[in-house]
Amino acid sequence: MTQQIYLKALELGFLACGFSKAKLLENEKEGLIAYLQNGFHGQMKYMENHFDKRLDPQLLKPGSKTVISLLYNYFPIQKQSDPEAPIISKYAYGKDYHVVIKDKLSLLLKYIGTISGEVNGRFFVDSAPILERAWAQKSGLGWIGKNGLIVNKEFGSFFFIAEILIDLELDYNSDFAQNYCGKCSRCIDACPTEAIVAPGIVDARKCISYLTIELKGEIPSEFKNKMQNRVFGCDICQDVCPFNKKSRPNSEPGFLPSPEMMNLTRDEWFNINEADFLYLFGNSAFKRTGYTGLKRNLGFIKSAEAE
Repeated sequence: MTQQIYLKALELGFLACGFSKAKLLENEKEGLIAYLQNGFHGQMKYMENHFDKRLDPQLLKPGSKTVISLLYNYFPIQKQSDPEAPIISKYAYGKDYHVVIKDKLSLLLKYIGTISGEVNGRFFVDSAPILERAWAQKSGLGWIGKNGLIVNKEFGSFFFIAEILIDLELDYNSDFAQNYCGKCSRCIDACPTEAIVAPGIVDARKCISYLTIELKGEIPSEFKNKMQNRVFGCDICQDVCPFNKKSRPNSEPGFLPSPEMMNLTRDEWFNINEADFLYLFGNSAFKRTGYTGLKRNLGFIKSAEAE
């Protein structure tokens, strides 16, 4: 059954699929406490909620016996046409990944029900208090790199992580114990805001992704001339990772970016109105920042250039 689920996941387009026993993440507790106490989560106060559920999947979905971890590729072949245009993160090029991947998770869970007779499960993609990277590592899908992201030796790191909790016992993968980062520090050295404060630990308050998406209010002036023209998210630490030289373009139709968005010139970005924003990004993860957030980010870029 484990092999059948694995093959079905690949058929649905997932890059990889791994299995681990649903149990308390004892070793991750102290690290999570320290992260929150240091305030590295910034204004993301939701990370303080459901602490026990973050560590124990059986509290998140009672009766769970297995965590199925899955990776879904979003690396694009397309590039923004104007090299001077404000830069958006690659994961936001196409349709909102929550919608695309949840549809596939639903199909996979239904398939598990057909081959098992009956299954109780729940699936997530960046939408629940669950330590996704820890479970991906325990499911053998990669290691937590110095930039805090899961890195896969074969695929790099340009992928989403998703999970399914089910009440079936399956064959479990071994924890991915090897860390292949070695002495490499390219991600740490490349981060313009010095957000990677220790290997595997990112201070969100300094992270460009946080500053352009999650932060409410004005971006602190200390980051002027450090944003490298980023208007939504940031891929710098991934772009420099040697393992991402192996990234191959995704084949998901839903992630195809619109030509209108990719061809926006710098001037068009700075003159975008709310109707344009909704037309271009209404079905994208970009909508999370909202039109007001976009204008704030654009204004921050322009004010920095004026100094």
